[in-house]
Amino acid sequence: MVVVLELGALALLLTIAFGLFCLLRERGGINGFLAILLFGTTGVGMILILSEAMDLVGLKDVALAIALLAGILGVVLALRCWPGEMGE
Repeated sequence: MVVVLELGALALLLTIAFGLFCLLRERGGINGFLAILLFGTTGVGMILILSEAMDLVGLKDVALAIALLAGILGVVLALRCWPGEMGE
């Protein structure tokens, strides 16, 4: 079971690496913010998988903190970049 969880974490790490490659290839304002949100949510998933694999309960608290920060970043993204009344 631990091997399956570690392979899942490796798959998520490869997803982050591919996203970073695409981000560095095509730079842009909104794409950068969305990539940061993607890295945050993928990182939370990876930390949760590793916390189960290594049986460390404290990593779940770290994942929760990162998820809360990613949520705040999503609100900031919507307020700054969304056309309409909110961003004006």
